[in-house]
Amino acid sequence: MDLISGFFDYVLPFVLVLSVLVFVHEMGHFMVARWNDVRVEVFSIGFGPEIYGWTAKNGTRWKVSAVPLGGYVKMYGDADAASSPDGSLAEMTPEERAVSFHHKRLGQRAAIVAAGPGINFLFAILLLAGLYSIVGQPYTPAVVDQIVAGSAAERAGLQTGDRISAIEGTGIDRFEELQRYVQERPGQTLALTVQREGQPLALSVVPETHTLTDRFGNERQIGRIGIQSNQVQTVRHNPLVASWEAVKETVFLTGATLKAVGQIIVGTRSADELGGPLRIGQMSGEVAQGGIVPLIWFMAILSINLGLINLFPIPVLDGGHLLFYAAEAVRGKPLGQRVQEYASMVGLTLVVALMVFATWNDLVQLRVVDFIGSLFS
Repeated sequence: MDLISGFFDYVLPFVLVLSVLVFVHEMGHFMVARWNDVRVEVFSIGFGPEIYGWTAKNGTRWKVSAVPLGGYVKMYGDADAASSPDGSLAEMTPEERAVSFHHKRLGQRAAIVAAGPGINFLFAILLLAGLYSIVGQPYTPAVVDQIVAGSAAERAGLQTGDRISAIEGTGIDRFEELQRYVQERPGQTLALTVQREGQPLALSVVPETHTLTDRFGNERQIGRIGIQSNQVQTVRHNPLVASWEAVKETVFLTGATLKAVGQIIVGTRSADELGGPLRIGQMSGEVAQGGIVPLIWFMAILSINLGLINLFPIPVLDGGHLLFYAAEAVRGKPLGQRVQEYASMVGLTLVVALMVFATWNDLVQLRVVDFIGSLFS
């Protein structure tokens, strides 16, 4: 693969996808800030030197910067892109205080900060709802068409033609819902409600533990019971149903991401699965080559993850600011400036360390480290 084709196949899709998601995120901050009469000085896609920009009539400088790995909205009263208070806050005139972010009420500041992650979740819901309305939602009824000989399903007494209507008391309609539930619970005894020839039947099954290896070589343990449904369909929904299905999918993906992060923290899941910009770039290119529908789906997933990561209670992230505001609500006054500065330094260190670790994972998984090592061996 030459440099030109690599740029168009991988770099360009990655930059476009990330730029759209960053624009959406920062637009959330911008809109709620403007609704609360906060003056926005800069709206930047990317960091570093400005490549292109213009100044709107309201004074906001809209610009595209050189490093396309994020973005920021700088509001009046901010000292920097991380929204640290400017040292001149106490010297502002009443007119300046009226448009300063740091002079707004606690609830207004919290709403402005939370709007960024919030609109990422909303954007994902809109993307998925659009797909489900226009293209359709993949749908496989929870009907048993095949049973693997000697599998957990056979031992449990499942038969072809059975329709599984509930698992552990939770009603299900789609085979995908059953599959997700089972995969997350290897070795656990699960109660099934089965419809057989129109009659309900109670069964129990213990998913077998199976090692799944992804294309990057990461391994994780999942549960399987050994059944298959061949009745794959694509169902187009009306906008209302599509929106509800999109909300359910967003909730599921959010929960699955949080669970995976928790498993990595406690050590039951490998941290090698953490991917950085290189792997996201590779995946963006591969997905883009599959067409617009997979690319929109991929953008929805990334938007959910971007919103979720920004809500983590780490200073310099939106969740860190919300944590400061929660402390302010409890204390009745903001945390001391020195405490916030130290916390922000720690938070920045954590974020940079995580980015370095994720990028190292990318280099290892994409065999770049092996390639460089081979040059010197």
